[in-house]
Amino acid sequence: MTSAGAGTGAGVEAATSITAAGAPGPAVRLPRRRGIELALIVVAVLLSVYGYCAVGVAQHGTLPPGAAGYGAGLGVLALLAHLAVRLRAPYADPLPLPIGVLLNGIGLVLIYRLDLATPGDRAAPTQLMWSTLGITLFILVVAALRDHRVLQRYAYVSVVAALALLMLPILFPAVNGARIWIRIAGFSIQPGEFAKVLLAVFFAAYLAANRTALAYAGRRIWFMQLPTGRVLGPIVAIWLLSVCVLVLERDLGTSLLFFGLFVVMLYVATGRTGWIAVGLLLAALGAVAVGRLEPHVHGRIEDWLHPFASIDAGLGPNQLAQSLFAFSAGGVLGTGLGLGHSVLIGFAVKSDFILATAGEELGLAGLSALFLLYGLLVERGYRAGLALRDPFGRLLAVGLASIVALQVFVIAGGVTGLIPLTGMAMPFLAQGGSSVVTNWTIVALLIRVSDSARRQYDGSTAP
Repeated sequence: MTSAGAGTGAGVEAATSITAAGAPGPAVRLPRRRGIELALIVVAVLLSVYGYCAVGVAQHGTLPPGAAGYGAGLGVLALLAHLAVRLRAPYADPLPLPIGVLLNGIGLVLIYRLDLATPGDRAAPTQLMWSTLGITLFILVVAALRDHRVLQRYAYVSVVAALALLMLPILFPAVNGARIWIRIAGFSIQPGEFAKVLLAVFFAAYLAANRTALAYAGRRIWFMQLPTGRVLGPIVAIWLLSVCVLVLERDLGTSLLFFGLFVVMLYVATGRTGWIAVGLLLAALGAVAVGRLEPHVHGRIEDWLHPFASIDAGLGPNQLAQSLFAFSAGGVLGTGLGLGHSVLIGFAVKSDFILATAGEELGLAGLSALFLLYGLLVERGYRAGLALRDPFGRLLAVGLASIVALQVFVIAGGVTGLIPLTGMAMPFLAQGGSSVVTNWTIVALLIRVSDSARRQYDGSTAP
């Protein structure tokens, strides 16, 4: 009797324990961290205004007359973007928006500083207009796109639109040797910038749907699993298309970014390191072939291999040599904002080579800080992707963050002599309306993805 009673009591206790273990725990409310975001935005705006004032004092000995208007304009735009995030994406990562504001503000300061040295070519007002448009688009994306998974439905629409944008500049005259611009009645855009985001959407959708076939189906050859022709076909088409873009538009940067983006996302989707090796091999073969056959690309490779050849020939330093001189003059702490001579680089100083101005006037310390900001933005994108449960969102976040990472590497490598010059725009910093608008769109999508990533772990929010 006692044993039976004891057994019954133990059974009841065990059942109670099982029930308690299976019952959902109390809802855990995650912190939204919008206050942190607002504080960082204030710091970003103040740093930008300080840089603007420092340029005016260095150039004229007094504060520039437009400092208050510049600070108010940038502050209002940043505040509106913050309000959009607070209302429509309250669980989003608090870092991408302040990083975007700070990088955009520093870019406006550097362009304004170069405008003072080139009175006949004022680019800062136009850049401010494009920045306003970019932040406006950021607000629209955050407010209108409630779920990033909606984009998966438009995968093939995205790739068709991206291909059309990539091929469109072929119909227009070359600018500085490359066919990447569309110029009509004094208005110019770079369609390839918008194509990057559309391609990231397509790649994410395609790889999310075919990741199993890419990783496990097909025949194993040497060190990798080669998928079937139906699955492999688009991969080969991407490689051929990237080479065609390079040949027809003479644009080494877009081709490298285009192909590198797909290889990175393919590796993330399959986890197979063999795809990295194949991607690097195909990219190298395409670059070598076009570098030998295309005179414009071949010239850039020759300038990279022999940056001081023009000096030895008595023709003076070329743009790459002037860029290297600017970095050297900056040293560790820089000459100070407004006190450098990077304007000697020439016509591309506000676009391709604006990083040289940052290196000369902010020094190695300032340049390292800029790279850390880019690295942090990329890391937060990867973090959001890792936290997501759906494959499309994970690949989309990785793809968008990789666009920024690849672009920074390609541009920084070009102006420092690590790799051949590519003619791309440094995200947020360089003159270029298409680039600024595209990068604000990338930040908006990362905000949306990070909001979804944290929202799915919030016990107080319905899925």
